[in-house]
Amino acid sequence: MATINFVPDDYLQQRQSSRANVLYLMMLTAMIGAIGVTFGFIKMRQKAVLSELEQLDLRMKQTQQQLAELEQLEKQRVTMMKTMVTTAELLEPIPRSVLLASLTNNLPSGASLVEFKLQEKEITVARPAAQAPASQYQAKAAAPTKQPSQPTTTVESSLDIRGIAPSDIQVASYIARLSSSILFDQVALVESKEEEIEGLKFRQFRLSAVLKPNLTLSKDDIDSIRKTQQELL
Repeated sequence: MATINFVPDDYLQQRQSSRANVLYLMMLTAMIGAIGVTFGFIKMRQKAVLSELEQLDLRMKQTQQQLAELEQLEKQRVTMMKTMVTTAELLEPIPRSVLLASLTNNLPSGASLVEFKLQEKEITVARPAAQAPASQYQAKAAAPTKQPSQPTTTVESSLDIRGIAPSDIQVASYIARLSSSILFDQVALVESKEEEIEGLKFRQFRLSAVLKPNLTLSKDDIDSIRKTQQELL
């Protein structure tokens, strides 16, 4: 038996078209929503990146500022070191450079200075006791003015000198020269022994000395010592 369809074809096509339009609209809505979500995610990521860039820029500025402060501190340290060295040279009665120059100038021919050390230590010296009065009258007169004697403290600068020489003759000559110098006192031989390197024999010596107390060199003395060293060089 044949089926008779009373629905017009135009109506069916219109319904199919409406369904298709609804489907397309849903797909479009879903696509727009996906695009919106993607765009929102991109904007969020962009804000996060911008925030990180701002923090990085801030850190770079802070780092540059710290580097500038470090450079300024380094300049101040160098300036302070120069000031300290200059002050030390002014305060020292005998500058270290002049002391080394004097040790070098007095070396005999063939001898060489290997090392020297300067050590300073405080020494307490007791004042001499007052002389006993000759009579009872003098004792009574001196009694009210008698004050207890206090020990005085002085600074002793000792030297430890090491060097090499061809023989003991040069070592003895070096000791004699240092003893006659205006700088040194109590120059003594601590050790002298024979050494041999590649078939060459020499004397390795060690001396001890003390700087003369209360010694202050004039500018002419310092200039003379340095001039002698330059002539030897």
